[in-house]
Amino acid sequence: MRVPHNSFVLVVDGQKSLFFRNDGDAEYPNLIVETAVEHPNPADRDQKTDRAGQASSTLGGTMGEADFHQQEEDRFAAETADMLKRRALANEYEALIVVAPPKTLGELRKHYHKAVEDRLVGELAKDLTGHPVPDIEAALQKA
Repeated sequence: MRVPHNSFVLVVDGQKSLFFRNDGDAEYPNLIVETAVEHPNPADRDQKTDRAGQASSTLGGTMGEADFHQQEEDRFAAETADMLKRRALANEYEALIVVAPPKTLGELRKHYHKAVEDRLVGELAKDLTGHPVPDIEAALQKA
């Protein structure tokens, strides 16, 4: 994938986002971290205070359990999409590439503003938030 000079590359998952600017050229990216955000999101079991269905046991059935961890990851994706919108409307970037696991990428897409979609030049469905920058650059070059 070609990464235009000065484009923004967002590497995100359900808990962490890394916002890079490409200081290199389209063929050989040189990603410089501009912003890093980490969103605390404990495991689902640590967020629950009571088992689902306990209160409704007198109704003759149980309710499905909410996955609070997943809900928080979805909320983080929506907040990230909002940040992309604000920065796009402020003309802070002309080209954007988003790298995210498939589930997070799908959630982001639900919230893309037209200004973000107009600047989106590529997406890569991979989880690279825990990888060093050279690995991210290499993955983009191979995509």
